[in-house]
Amino acid sequence: MIRITGLSKAFLTPSGRVTALQEINLTIDKGDIFGIIGFSGAGKSTLLRCLNRLEEPDSGTIRIEGNEITRLDKVQLREARKKIGMIFQQFNLFESRTVFGNVAFPLEIAGYPKERIRERVEEILELVELTDKIASYPAQLSGGQKQRVGIARALANKPDVLLSDEATSSLDPKTTWAILNLLQDINSKLGLTIVLITHEMDVLRRICRNAAVLDAGEIVETGPVARLIANPQQKTTRLFLASDGLPAAARAGHDPHGGEESRDAG
Repeated sequence: MIRITGLSKAFLTPSGRVTALQEINLTIDKGDIFGIIGFSGAGKSTLLRCLNRLEEPDSGTIRIEGNEITRLDKVQLREARKKIGMIFQQFNLFESRTVFGNVAFPLEIAGYPKERIRERVEEILELVELTDKIASYPAQLSGGQKQRVGIARALANKPDVLLSDEATSSLDPKTTWAILNLLQDINSKLGLTIVLITHEMDVLRRICRNAAVLDAGEIVETGPVARLIANPQQKTTRLFLASDGLPAAARAGHDPHGGEESRDAG
């Protein structure tokens, strides 16, 4: 379980102090696929990065699996981060390393023996369906394949939580659905908790069970995705649905875990 209590964060800019998050209170159940949606500048990426303290909160507490992340010193935080995988929008792969080398990197940092690294990398690449690309370099891969490498790397240390920061926003629609299907499959097989940042209502509909709507650094609405779609209570949620292009009747009757499966072709 992830429990966020009274979380606030502000940044100092040349024009003054800007509040990114204000008194965030949120609970995410273990094993959930939880979406955080908001327009540009809403604070959603800041919130996600506070979960592993890539951004330091100004106040409030974050507990992940009972571990109070906000109280850890540098050594303790380094250990805790091994159990918090992160997927980035721009992949963040090492161009000079092969697929094997990219996925192996966090295991090397953690001090795994070489034979265990190979075993684990091969195991994860099979899960993300990239076994045949083990010796390829990022420049030889498609966008979808690069993101699969990023997902494999995030899974290397067997995390309890997987954070996804707009992981599909730079991909074409077909590849986006393939990556979302993969994340759903990983959630089902491994039982880990996925927290997914997005600005697309269609992504919430496709994969998330529960979600929070963020606006100007505050959570304005939260609940099951089916309820948010069928009966939105706040203006921001309604704006997302209005820009979504799906008729209200179709939204109300939509199963967020239904639909056709699609695979990343390349």
